[in-house]
Amino acid sequence: MASWNSVEMEIAYQVLGWLAFFSWSFSFYPQVILNFKRKSVVGLNFDFLVLNLTKHSSYLIYNAGLFFSKAIQRQYHNKYGHDQMIPVAPSDVAFSMHAVTLTVFTLFQVLIYDRGHQKVSKTCISITSVIWLSALVCVIVAWPKHSWLWLVSVFNTIQVVMTAIKYTPQV
Repeated sequence: MASWNSVEMEIAYQVLGWLAFFSWSFSFYPQVILNFKRKSVVGLNFDFLVLNLTKHSSYLIYNAGLFFSKAIQRQYHNKYGHDQMIPVAPSDVAFSMHAVTLTVFTLFQVLIYDRGHQKVSKTCISITSVIWLSALVCVIVAWPKHSWLWLVSVFNTIQVVMTAIKYTPQV
């Protein structure tokens, strides 16, 4: 068996990461294409879209923060050790950027196509408002202490919570 730090494991990590990127990214297109063909979003769950935007935006903040910020990477290595790999790959950043873009595009379709009498529920608006207000409070708390690792961890927690919330109605 290959060592975790081996070339073979790095190749497997990258290949599986990009395979996941393409698999999950593909899942956004059938709805976008259907909306375009019908020029309608009737039947699309607007709550799911709004919750999905919050989830994927939080995931993007987490991924981009860990991947691009040297300050966050330093805090990560100070907490977990310099031999620990940052737990975000380029495919993670690419997927979260793609997911936010396609979700925003689908929400744009909601604005321009026939939507019947559908609208975002008050419950969804309330949940989303509480989440983003909480995130703002966390930014205010993290800013003076430069607690960037803690802050991106908050956004990671938000994306996990939002995943549970957005799929709960399907259970």
